[in-house]
Amino acid sequence: LKRPASPAPSMRQPRPRLRLGCAAAGPVAAAVSVGLGLCGRLLCTSWRGAAQRSGAFVAAQLPAAHWKSLVAGQHRTSRAPSLVAMASGPAVAMEAFAARNFVEKGQKPSGKAFIEFDTVEFAARVNVFYEERLAAGEDPLKPGYAPFCKHLFVPNFVPGLQDTVLLITDANAALLKSEYAARTEKELPVLGRWFPKDAVREHIVEARFLDVILYSREQIIEENKAMGEPDDGVRAPWGIVSVKPQSVDTEIPMEPITMMRNALGVELGGSGVPMVREEYTKSVEFWNKHGRVQ
Repeated sequence: LKRPASPAPSMRQPRPRLRLGCAAAGPVAAAVSVGLGLCGRLLCTSWRGAAQRSGAFVAAQLPAAHWKSLVAGQHRTSRAPSLVAMASGPAVAMEAFAARNFVEKGQKPSGKAFIEFDTVEFAARVNVFYEERLAAGEDPLKPGYAPFCKHLFVPNFVPGLQDTVLLITDANAALLKSEYAARTEKELPVLGRWFPKDAVREHIVEARFLDVILYSREQIIEENKAMGEPDDGVRAPWGIVSVKPQSVDTEIPMEPITMMRNALGVELGGSGVPMVREEYTKSVEFWNKHGRVQ
């Protein structure tokens, strides 16, 4: 018996193509397919639920090696950040409230802006760390002061970024400053105290960890609405609202005045979380002996 002849090339069945799940299939899915070279992993488990909840399309996740090369600067193209965000649906996004602590390109550190690092690259590195810990079977999000608040303790990757907490001693106590201040124009000013960085520079060390403080998307939307801020359309399930350089990978007590501000309510710049006396007492005990450096 003769073996049936192979079909002519024009008659052969096409190879199955990798397909991307998408809430709005068509050009977007095609763009992602081309942009990633069809090399991503589909439907990343850790982000699938968040993407479905927000109505975002579920596409491919860049391999960890590609993420690492991106944030290491090996893919310096204008398309890279948008491809990462579009393809992966990152779990964590940079919020404007935290971005004010980052020094703009070409500027010098001043006021609240003290982190000399690109905000897009910072968020990318945080997402890489988050996904790597999940892949290792660990929940990297540690509980915060409320259900909507989480801490992500990341090894410090910002060169020269110094610890922002200093022990108060007889030698430096006179250097402490105080002022009634608001973090934004819409907040109620409250009394705070701190060490001016220039006055204690020789006594502070480079931070070993970054306490990346996250709020849930629902809480961010609620607070922005209460403060009259427009919806920015970001739907990553977690948003970076603060970054605290420090020497330990555990939570440092929230400052007492911040607890008070939060208890005031969202209309005055707080979060609306009632004060807990026990937590407030722990905070007072710590901050009676330490000062913030800024």
